[in-house]
Amino acid sequence: MKTLTRFSNTLMERYLPDPYIFVAILTFLVFLLGVGLTDSSPLDMVVYWGDGFWGLLAFTMQMVIVLVAGHVLASSPLFKRLLSTMARGAKSPGSAILLVSFVSLIACWINWGFGLVIGALFAKEIARQVPGVDYRLLIASAYSGFVIWHGGLAGSIPLSIATEGHPFAQQMGVIPTSETIFSTYNLVIVILLIITVPLLNRWMMPKKEDTFIVDPALLEEPVEVEEVGDLTPAAKMENSYILSFLIGAFGLVYFGYHFATKGFDLNINIVNLIFVVLGIIFHGTPKRYLAAVANAVKTAGGIIIQFPFYAGIMGMMVTSGLAGVMSEAFVSISNENTFPLFTFYAAGIVNFFVPSGGGQWAVQAPIMLDAANTLGVSYSKTAMAIAWGDAWTNMIQPFWALPALAIAGLRAKDIMGYCLFVLILSGIVISFGLYFF
Repeated sequence: MKTLTRFSNTLMERYLPDPYIFVAILTFLVFLLGVGLTDSSPLDMVVYWGDGFWGLLAFTMQMVIVLVAGHVLASSPLFKRLLSTMARGAKSPGSAILLVSFVSLIACWINWGFGLVIGALFAKEIARQVPGVDYRLLIASAYSGFVIWHGGLAGSIPLSIATEGHPFAQQMGVIPTSETIFSTYNLVIVILLIITVPLLNRWMMPKKEDTFIVDPALLEEPVEVEEVGDLTPAAKMENSYILSFLIGAFGLVYFGYHFATKGFDLNINIVNLIFVVLGIIFHGTPKRYLAAVANAVKTAGGIIIQFPFYAGIMGMMVTSGLAGVMSEAFVSISNENTFPLFTFYAAGIVNFFVPSGGGQWAVQAPIMLDAANTLGVSYSKTAMAIAWGDAWTNMIQPFWALPALAIAGLRAKDIMGYCLFVLILSGIVISFGLYFF
Protein backbone atom coordinates (compact mmCIF):
# COMPACT_ATOMS: atom_id res chain seq x y z
CA MET A 1 0.00 0.00 0.00
CA LYS A 2 2.86 2.38 0.78
CA THR A 3 4.22 1.85 -2.74
CA LEU A 4 0.82 2.53 -4.29
CA THR A 5 0.25 5.70 -2.29
CA ARG A 6 3.75 6.94 -3.09
CA PHE A 7 3.04 6.40 -6.79
CA SER A 8 -0.35 8.10 -6.50
CA ASN A 9 1.09 11.09 -4.64
CA THR A 10 3.88 11.46 -7.21
CA LEU A 11 1.32 11.29 -10.03
CA MET A 12 -0.87 13.96 -8.43
CA GLU A 13 2.13 16.16 -7.66
CA ARG A 14 3.24 16.09 -11.29
CA TYR A 15 -0.05 16.21 -13.18
CA LEU A 16 -2.87 17.59 -10.99
CA PRO A 17 -3.11 21.32 -11.73
CA ASP A 18 -4.13 24.07 -9.36
CA PRO A 19 -7.91 23.96 -8.68
CA TYR A 20 -8.39 27.12 -10.77
CA ILE A 21 -6.70 25.45 -13.77
CA PHE A 22 -8.83 22.36 -13.08
CA VAL A 23 -12.08 24.35 -13.23
CA ALA A 24 -10.91 26.17 -16.37
CA ILE A 25 -10.25 22.82 -18.09
CA LEU A 26 -13.66 21.53 -16.97
CA THR A 27 -15.25 24.66 -18.45
CA PHE A 28 -13.80 24.01 -21.90
CA LEU A 29 -14.53 20.27 -21.65
CA VAL A 30 -18.21 20.88 -20.90
CA PHE A 31 -18.34 23.45 -23.70
CA LEU A 32 -17.04 20.89 -26.23
CA LEU A 33 -19.29 18.10 -24.91
CA GLY A 34 -22.33 20.37 -25.05
CA VAL A 35 -21.63 21.34 -28.66
CA GLY A 36 -20.91 17.73 -29.63
CA LEU A 37 -23.65 15.85 -27.74
CA THR A 38 -26.57 18.29 -27.71
CA ASP A 39 -28.14 20.59 -30.28
CA SER A 40 -26.57 23.65 -28.63
CA SER A 41 -24.38 25.90 -30.76
CA PRO A 42 -21.04 27.29 -29.53
CA LEU A 43 -22.72 30.65 -28.92
CA ASP A 44 -25.53 28.93 -26.99
CA MET A 45 -23.00 27.26 -24.68
CA VAL A 46 -21.20 30.54 -24.03
CA VAL A 47 -24.53 32.21 -23.21
CA TYR A 48 -25.48 29.35 -20.85
CA TRP A 49 -22.09 29.79 -19.14
CA GLY A 50 -22.48 33.54 -18.72
CA ASP A 51 -26.11 33.32 -17.57
CA GLY A 52 -25.19 30.71 -14.97
CA PHE A 53 -21.97 32.31 -13.75
CA TRP A 54 -23.56 33.93 -10.71
CA GLY A 55 -25.97 31.08 -9.98
CA LEU A 56 -24.06 30.02 -6.87
CA LEU A 57 -23.45 33.50 -5.51
CA ALA A 58 -25.42 32.98 -2.28
CA PHE A 59 -23.82 29.57 -1.80
CA THR A 60 -20.36 31.03 -2.46
CA MET A 61 -20.91 33.55 0.32
CA GLN A 62 -22.09 30.76 2.62
CA MET A 63 -18.88 28.83 1.98
CA VAL A 64 -16.71 31.92 2.54
CA ILE A 65 -18.40 32.41 5.91
CA VAL A 66 -17.98 28.69 6.71
CA LEU A 67 -14.27 29.10 6.15
CA VAL A 68 -13.76 32.49 7.79
CA ALA A 69 -16.05 31.95 10.78
CA GLY A 70 -14.67 28.46 11.40
CA HIS A 71 -11.11 29.75 11.19
CA VAL A 72 -11.91 32.62 13.58
CA LEU A 73 -13.59 30.30 16.07
CA ALA A 74 -10.64 27.93 16.01
CA SER A 75 -8.21 30.75 16.75
CA SER A 76 -10.07 31.77 19.92
CA PRO A 77 -8.34 30.83 23.21
CA LEU A 78 -11.21 28.71 24.55
CA PHE A 79 -11.68 26.74 21.33
CA LYS A 80 -7.94 26.21 21.06
CA ARG A 81 -7.98 24.63 24.51
CA LEU A 82 -10.96 22.43 23.53
CA LEU A 83 -9.28 21.17 20.36
CA SER A 84 -6.03 20.71 22.27
CA THR A 85 -7.77 18.56 24.89
CA MET A 86 -9.37 16.39 22.19
CA ALA A 87 -6.06 16.08 20.35
CA ARG A 88 -4.40 14.59 23.42
CA GLY A 89 -6.29 11.40 22.64
CA ALA A 90 -3.78 10.78 19.84
CA LYS A 91 -0.64 9.20 21.29
CA SER A 92 1.11 8.28 18.03
CA PRO A 93 0.97 9.14 14.31
CA GLY A 94 -1.17 6.06 13.64
CA SER A 95 -3.71 6.88 16.35
CA ALA A 96 -3.74 10.50 15.12
CA ILE A 97 -4.84 9.39 11.64
CA LEU A 98 -7.53 7.09 13.09
CA LEU A 99 -8.85 9.75 15.47
CA VAL A 100 -9.05 12.52 12.84
CA SER A 101 -10.77 10.18 10.36
CA PHE A 102 -13.35 9.03 12.90
CA VAL A 103 -14.13 12.52 14.23
CA SER A 104 -14.48 13.87 10.69
CA LEU A 105 -16.78 11.05 9.59
CA ILE A 106 -19.08 11.48 12.59
CA ALA A 107 -19.08 15.29 12.28
CA CYS A 108 -19.88 15.16 8.54
CA TRP A 109 -22.67 12.63 9.17
CA ILE A 110 -24.20 15.12 11.62
CA ASN A 111 -23.73 18.14 9.35
CA TRP A 112 -21.54 18.58 6.28
CA GLY A 113 -20.59 22.23 6.90
CA PHE A 114 -19.74 21.54 10.53
CA GLY A 115 -17.73 18.44 9.67
CA LEU A 116 -15.85 20.02 6.78
CA VAL A 117 -14.44 22.78 8.98
CA ILE A 118 -14.11 20.91 12.27
CA GLY A 119 -12.24 18.03 10.62
CA ALA A 120 -9.59 20.35 9.16
CA LEU A 121 -9.26 22.39 12.36
CA PHE A 122 -8.93 19.27 14.48
CA ALA A 123 -6.31 17.82 12.12
CA LYS A 124 -4.34 21.05 12.31
CA GLU A 125 -4.37 20.93 16.11
CA ILE A 126 -3.25 17.30 16.17
CA ALA A 127 -0.37 18.20 13.83
CA ARG A 128 0.78 20.68 16.49
CA GLN A 129 0.82 18.02 19.20
CA VAL A 130 1.77 14.70 17.60
CA PRO A 131 5.38 14.55 16.37
CA GLY A 132 6.11 12.56 13.25
CA VAL A 133 2.60 12.51 11.78
CA ASP A 134 2.32 13.04 8.02
CA TYR A 135 0.54 16.39 7.63
CA ARG A 136 -0.76 15.71 4.12
CA LEU A 137 -2.31 12.39 5.13
CA LEU A 138 -3.73 14.00 8.26
CA ILE A 139 -5.59 16.64 6.23
CA ALA A 140 -6.62 14.03 3.63
CA SER A 141 -8.04 11.95 6.51
CA ALA A 142 -10.00 14.95 7.74
CA TYR A 143 -11.39 15.56 4.25
CA SER A 144 -12.19 11.87 3.70
CA GLY A 145 -14.99 12.13 6.25
CA PHE A 146 -16.88 14.29 3.77
CA VAL A 147 -17.69 11.20 1.68
CA ILE A 148 -20.42 10.32 4.18
CA TRP A 149 -22.34 13.58 4.31
CA HIS A 150 -25.18 12.87 1.89
CA GLY A 151 -26.11 9.72 3.77
CA GLY A 152 -26.27 11.67 7.03
CA LEU A 153 -28.60 13.93 8.99
CA ALA A 154 -27.97 16.96 6.74
CA GLY A 155 -28.22 15.17 3.38
CA SER A 156 -29.96 17.69 1.12
CA ILE A 157 -31.71 15.15 -1.14
CA PRO A 158 -33.27 12.91 1.55
CA LEU A 159 -34.31 15.97 3.58
CA SER A 160 -35.80 17.63 0.49
CA ILE A 161 -37.98 14.66 -0.47
CA ALA A 162 -39.13 14.32 3.15
CA THR A 163 -40.59 17.85 2.99
CA GLU A 164 -44.20 18.56 2.04
CA GLY A 165 -44.50 20.29 -1.33
CA HIS A 166 -41.01 19.47 -2.60
CA PRO A 167 -40.54 19.89 -6.40
CA PHE A 168 -41.18 16.21 -7.23
CA ALA A 169 -43.90 15.54 -4.65
CA GLN A 170 -46.61 14.92 -7.27
CA GLN A 171 -44.55 12.15 -8.86
CA MET A 172 -42.96 10.44 -5.85
CA GLY A 173 -44.89 11.76 -2.88
CA VAL A 174 -43.24 12.59 0.43
CA ILE A 175 -40.55 10.04 1.37
CA PRO A 176 -39.86 9.81 5.12
CA THR A 177 -36.26 9.62 6.33
CA SER A 178 -36.99 6.11 7.61
CA GLU A 179 -36.81 5.03 3.94
CA THR A 180 -33.68 7.03 3.13
CA ILE A 181 -31.28 8.15 5.89
CA PHE A 182 -32.41 5.47 8.33
CA SER A 183 -33.03 2.68 5.81
CA THR A 184 -31.16 -0.59 6.20
CA TYR A 185 -29.02 -0.20 3.08
CA ASN A 186 -28.03 3.37 3.99
CA LEU A 187 -27.12 2.49 7.57
CA VAL A 188 -25.06 -0.47 6.30
CA ILE A 189 -23.12 1.86 3.97
CA VAL A 190 -22.59 4.46 6.73
CA ILE A 191 -21.40 1.92 9.30
CA LEU A 192 -19.04 0.22 6.84
CA LEU A 193 -17.51 3.57 5.85
CA ILE A 194 -17.06 4.63 9.48
CA ILE A 195 -15.16 1.37 10.08
CA THR A 196 -13.16 1.04 6.88
CA VAL A 197 -12.17 4.61 5.96
CA PRO A 198 -10.12 5.23 9.16
CA LEU A 199 -8.42 1.85 8.71
CA LEU A 200 -7.60 2.65 5.08
CA ASN A 201 -6.17 6.03 6.06
CA ARG A 202 -4.05 4.37 8.74
CA TRP A 203 -2.86 1.79 6.19
CA MET A 204 -1.72 4.57 3.85
CA MET A 205 0.77 5.99 6.35
CA PRO A 206 4.03 6.56 4.43
CA LYS A 207 7.45 5.30 5.36
CA LYS A 208 9.44 7.47 7.71
CA GLU A 209 11.65 8.83 4.93
CA ASP A 210 8.57 9.82 2.88
CA THR A 211 6.67 11.43 5.75
CA PHE A 212 5.76 15.09 5.24
CA ILE A 213 6.20 16.72 8.65
CA VAL A 214 5.25 20.35 9.21
CA ASP A 215 6.89 22.57 11.82
CA PRO A 216 4.24 23.05 14.57
CA ALA A 217 5.31 26.68 14.92
CA LEU A 218 4.07 27.34 11.38
CA LEU A 219 0.57 26.24 12.39
CA GLU A 220 0.23 28.69 15.28
CA GLU A 221 -2.18 31.59 14.83
CA PRO A 222 -0.77 35.10 15.25
CA VAL A 223 -1.28 36.55 18.74
CA GLU A 224 -2.89 39.99 18.95
CA VAL A 225 -0.98 42.39 21.21
CA GLU A 226 -3.27 44.15 23.68
CA GLU A 227 -3.17 47.92 23.90
CA VAL A 228 -2.11 49.36 27.25
CA GLY A 229 -2.18 52.81 28.79
CA ASP A 230 -4.84 55.49 28.35
CA LEU A 231 -7.42 54.59 25.72
CA THR A 232 -9.67 56.87 23.71
CA PRO A 233 -13.43 56.32 23.96
CA ALA A 234 -13.33 54.58 20.54
CA ALA A 235 -10.46 52.33 21.66
CA LYS A 236 -12.33 51.47 24.87
CA MET A 237 -15.30 50.30 22.84
CA GLU A 238 -13.03 48.23 20.60
CA ASN A 239 -11.57 46.55 23.69
CA SER A 240 -14.87 46.18 25.54
CA TYR A 241 -16.25 42.77 26.49
CA ILE A 242 -19.75 44.17 26.88
CA LEU A 243 -20.54 44.56 23.17
CA SER A 244 -19.33 41.04 22.38
CA PHE A 245 -21.39 39.50 25.15
CA LEU A 246 -24.52 41.44 24.12
CA ILE A 247 -24.21 40.15 20.53
CA GLY A 248 -23.53 36.71 21.98
CA ALA A 249 -26.71 36.92 24.04
CA PHE A 250 -28.70 37.78 20.90
CA GLY A 251 -27.30 34.70 19.21
CA LEU A 252 -27.89 32.34 22.12
CA VAL A 253 -31.52 33.44 22.44
CA TYR A 254 -32.04 32.89 18.72
CA PHE A 255 -30.45 29.42 18.85
CA GLY A 256 -32.80 28.43 21.66
CA TYR A 257 -35.80 29.67 19.68
CA HIS A 258 -34.63 28.01 16.44
CA PHE A 259 -34.10 24.53 17.90
CA ALA A 260 -37.22 24.74 20.10
CA THR A 261 -39.45 25.54 17.13
CA LYS A 262 -37.72 23.64 14.30
CA GLY A 263 -36.11 20.68 16.04
CA PHE A 264 -32.59 19.56 15.13
CA ASP A 265 -32.44 21.71 12.00
CA LEU A 266 -28.68 22.14 11.63
CA ASN A 267 -28.63 23.73 8.17
CA ILE A 268 -25.65 25.60 6.75
CA ASN A 269 -27.01 29.01 7.77
CA ILE A 270 -27.51 28.05 11.40
CA VAL A 271 -24.07 26.40 11.48
CA ASN A 272 -22.53 29.60 10.14
CA LEU A 273 -24.39 31.72 12.68
CA ILE A 274 -23.22 29.43 15.49
CA PHE A 275 -19.62 29.82 14.31
CA VAL A 276 -19.94 33.61 14.07
CA VAL A 277 -21.60 34.08 17.47
CA LEU A 278 -19.27 31.72 19.32
CA GLY A 279 -16.29 33.38 17.65
CA ILE A 280 -17.45 36.78 18.92
CA ILE A 281 -18.00 35.43 22.44
CA PHE A 282 -14.79 33.41 22.66
CA HIS A 283 -12.55 36.23 21.39
CA GLY A 284 -13.93 38.50 24.08
CA THR A 285 -13.42 41.92 22.52
CA PRO A 286 -14.34 43.34 19.09
CA LYS A 287 -10.68 44.22 18.47
CA ARG A 288 -9.51 40.61 18.92
CA TYR A 289 -12.41 39.30 16.85
CA LEU A 290 -11.79 41.65 13.93
CA ALA A 291 -8.07 40.86 13.97
CA ALA A 292 -8.92 37.15 13.73
CA VAL A 293 -11.34 37.86 10.86
CA ALA A 294 -8.68 39.83 8.97
CA ASN A 295 -6.30 36.90 9.32
CA ALA A 296 -8.93 34.33 8.26
CA VAL A 297 -10.13 36.23 5.18
CA LYS A 298 -6.71 35.76 3.55
CA THR A 299 -7.54 32.07 3.02
CA ALA A 300 -10.85 32.60 1.18
CA GLY A 301 -9.49 33.69 -2.21
CA GLY A 302 -9.79 30.28 -3.88
CA ILE A 303 -13.47 29.97 -3.04
CA ILE A 304 -14.33 33.52 -4.11
CA ILE A 305 -12.86 33.19 -7.61
CA GLN A 306 -13.52 29.50 -8.38
CA PHE A 307 -17.11 28.88 -7.27
CA PRO A 308 -18.60 31.22 -9.92
CA PHE A 309 -16.79 29.19 -12.59
CA TYR A 310 -18.48 26.04 -11.28
CA ALA A 311 -21.80 27.89 -11.46
CA GLY A 312 -21.04 28.66 -15.10
CA ILE A 313 -20.28 24.98 -15.75
CA MET A 314 -23.54 24.03 -14.05
CA GLY A 315 -25.38 26.52 -16.25
CA MET A 316 -23.98 24.84 -19.40
CA MET A 317 -24.69 21.33 -18.08
CA VAL A 318 -28.29 22.03 -17.11
CA THR A 319 -29.50 24.41 -19.84
CA SER A 320 -27.93 22.51 -22.73
CA GLY A 321 -29.35 19.20 -21.49
CA LEU A 322 -25.87 17.65 -21.28
CA ALA A 323 -26.48 16.37 -17.73
CA GLY A 324 -29.61 14.66 -18.98
CA VAL A 325 -27.73 13.05 -21.86
CA MET A 326 -25.20 11.57 -19.42
CA SER A 327 -27.94 10.27 -17.12
CA GLU A 328 -29.93 8.73 -19.97
CA ALA A 329 -26.84 6.88 -21.19
CA PHE A 330 -26.70 4.98 -17.90
CA VAL A 331 -30.45 4.42 -17.80
CA SER A 332 -30.30 2.77 -21.24
CA ILE A 333 -28.05 -0.04 -19.95
CA SER A 334 -29.87 -0.62 -16.63
CA ASN A 335 -32.32 -3.21 -15.41
CA GLU A 336 -34.29 -3.39 -12.17
CA ASN A 337 -31.31 -4.91 -10.30
CA THR A 338 -28.53 -2.72 -11.66
CA PHE A 339 -30.45 0.55 -11.86
CA PRO A 340 -29.47 1.85 -8.37
CA LEU A 341 -25.81 1.10 -9.18
CA PHE A 342 -25.82 2.85 -12.54
CA THR A 343 -27.74 5.76 -11.05
CA PHE A 344 -24.98 6.05 -8.44
CA TYR A 345 -22.24 5.95 -11.10
CA ALA A 346 -24.04 8.49 -13.29
CA ALA A 347 -24.44 10.84 -10.32
CA GLY A 348 -20.74 10.46 -9.54
CA ILE A 349 -19.82 11.60 -13.04
CA VAL A 350 -22.33 14.46 -13.13
CA ASN A 351 -20.98 15.62 -9.73
CA PHE A 352 -17.69 16.62 -11.38
CA PHE A 353 -19.57 19.26 -13.36
CA VAL A 354 -22.49 20.06 -11.03
CA PRO A 355 -20.92 19.90 -7.54
CA SER A 356 -24.09 20.85 -5.69
CA GLY A 357 -26.41 18.30 -4.14
CA GLY A 358 -29.56 20.35 -4.70
CA GLY A 359 -28.52 21.35 -8.22
CA GLN A 360 -27.68 17.78 -9.17
CA TRP A 361 -30.98 16.48 -7.83
CA ALA A 362 -32.89 19.06 -9.90
CA VAL A 363 -31.01 17.94 -13.03
CA GLN A 364 -31.14 14.16 -12.62
CA ALA A 365 -34.38 13.56 -10.74
CA PRO A 366 -36.80 13.94 -13.71
CA ILE A 367 -34.88 11.36 -15.76
CA MET A 368 -34.07 8.90 -12.99
CA LEU A 369 -37.50 8.95 -11.35
CA ASP A 370 -39.22 8.19 -14.68
CA ALA A 371 -36.79 5.32 -15.26
CA ALA A 372 -37.32 4.03 -11.71
CA ASN A 373 -41.07 3.98 -12.26
CA THR A 374 -40.66 2.06 -15.53
CA LEU A 375 -38.24 -0.48 -14.02
CA GLY A 376 -40.14 -0.88 -10.74
CA VAL A 377 -37.33 0.46 -8.53
CA SER A 378 -38.25 2.41 -5.38
CA TYR A 379 -38.10 6.17 -5.58
CA SER A 380 -36.38 6.35 -2.19
CA LYS A 381 -33.47 4.15 -3.25
CA THR A 382 -33.15 6.02 -6.54
CA ALA A 383 -32.89 9.30 -4.63
CA MET A 384 -30.26 7.91 -2.26
CA ALA A 385 -28.26 6.49 -5.19
CA ILE A 386 -28.05 10.03 -6.60
CA ALA A 387 -27.20 11.37 -3.15
CA TRP A 388 -24.33 8.91 -2.66
CA GLY A 389 -23.02 9.59 -6.17
CA ASP A 390 -22.96 13.29 -5.35
CA ALA A 391 -20.91 12.61 -2.20
CA TRP A 392 -18.65 9.90 -3.68
CA THR A 393 -16.62 11.77 -6.30
CA ASN A 394 -16.08 14.72 -3.98
CA MET A 395 -13.00 12.76 -2.95
CA ILE A 396 -11.22 13.78 -6.16
CA GLN A 397 -13.16 16.97 -6.93
CA PRO A 398 -11.25 20.04 -5.60
CA PHE A 399 -14.47 22.10 -5.29
CA TRP A 400 -15.34 20.89 -1.79
CA ALA A 401 -11.75 20.48 -0.64
CA LEU A 402 -11.02 24.21 -0.97
CA PRO A 403 -12.19 25.22 2.56
CA ALA A 404 -10.21 22.41 4.22
CA LEU A 405 -7.14 23.15 2.09
CA ALA A 406 -7.34 26.84 2.91
CA ILE A 407 -7.47 26.10 6.64
CA ALA A 408 -4.57 23.66 6.35
CA GLY A 409 -2.44 25.79 4.04
CA LEU A 410 -2.05 22.95 1.51
CA ARG A 411 -2.72 22.46 -2.21
CA ALA A 412 -5.17 20.00 -3.76
CA LYS A 413 -2.31 17.94 -5.17
CA ASP A 414 -0.99 17.43 -1.62
CA ILE A 415 -3.98 15.31 -0.55
CA MET A 416 -5.63 13.94 -3.70
CA GLY A 417 -3.18 11.06 -3.99
CA TYR A 418 -4.56 9.71 -0.73
CA CYS A 419 -8.16 10.67 -1.50
CA LEU A 420 -8.03 8.59 -4.69
CA PHE A 421 -7.89 5.41 -2.60
CA VAL A 422 -10.75 6.63 -0.39
CA LEU A 423 -12.72 7.10 -3.63
CA ILE A 424 -12.02 3.48 -4.63
CA LEU A 425 -12.88 2.04 -1.21
CA SER A 426 -16.05 4.11 -0.76
CA GLY A 427 -17.16 3.26 -4.31
CA ILE A 428 -16.94 -0.44 -3.48
CA VAL A 429 -18.74 -0.03 -0.13
CA ILE A 430 -21.55 2.11 -1.55
CA SER A 431 -22.02 -0.22 -4.55
CA PHE A 432 -22.24 -3.18 -2.16
CA GLY A 433 -24.88 -1.49 -0.02
CA LEU A 434 -27.01 -0.37 -2.96
CA TYR A 435 -26.88 -3.71 -4.78
CA PHE A 436 -27.25 -6.25 -1.96
CA PHE A 437 -29.58 -4.46 0.49
